[in-house]
Amino acid sequence: MRLTKIIAVAALSTLLAACSSNDRKELTDIPEPELYEQALSALEAENYVLATEKLELLEARYPFGRYSEQAQLELIYAYHKNNESSSARGAADRFIRLHPNHENIDYAYYMMGLTAFEQDRSFFVRFLPLDEHTRDPGAALDAFEAFNTLLRRYPDSQYAPDARQRMVALKNRLAKHEVHVARFYIQRGAYVAAANRGRYVVENYQETPSTPDALAAMVEAYGLLGQNDLAQSSLEVLKSNFPEYDYKPVKRPEKTLLDAATFELFRDDPES
Repeated sequence: MRLTKIIAVAALSTLLAACSSNDRKELTDIPEPELYEQALSALEAENYVLATEKLELLEARYPFGRYSEQAQLELIYAYHKNNESSSARGAADRFIRLHPNHENIDYAYYMMGLTAFEQDRSFFVRFLPLDEHTRDPGAALDAFEAFNTLLRRYPDSQYAPDARQRMVALKNRLAKHEVHVARFYIQRGAYVAAANRGRYVVENYQETPSTPDALAAMVEAYGLLGQNDLAQSSLEVLKSNFPEYDYKPVKRPEKTLLDAATFELFRDDPES
């Protein structure tokens, strides 16, 4: 009886293995044009899971085929629509490295920026009351760099207008984060670092709403450093350009016994 069961299990395993092998053979034997059409049909039907599967198979089966380059571009889009931001960015980066002179390289740069932009504005940011300027700006920086490269190299691209608009929002986001960090450094007594953060905003994001806050941080940091000339100069720039600005010094909480005992290791530290 036991021998019969063993034989039955072995037969079933062989049958399943044969079926699996046949399935793989059937998949890999699909002609490239047909496989590409299947992927396009899935995209048109907004079935992005199936589209990514077909496009990944096409890329693996026909890496140098007729539809290879276009399939790589379609895969970026499919990943993006399927909310696979990291995969989309990776696919865009790979396309740029493999095809630096491709006629649609501007699209790859645009999608790299767009996916990073939307990754920065994640589900939690859109639906929960979180202050974005306190978050790690890594994805925002990546988006800004990609859009900036697109505009610098391909200013006449059809994607340039949208990229330019998104860069305005990104500049505001990044400038606000820098000011947040500058204020935190003032609270911690890191006045040189605070002044540098403020100056960075003034030099690189001077058209953003955070510019007066950055100047105010510079005034305070330079004053606390005893660099009165720099503090006065920053204050004059602040008053002449933003006469209505209500300057309020950053509150510096007194150190507690816990801070002293732990070397301030348990104080909140912003992402920088």
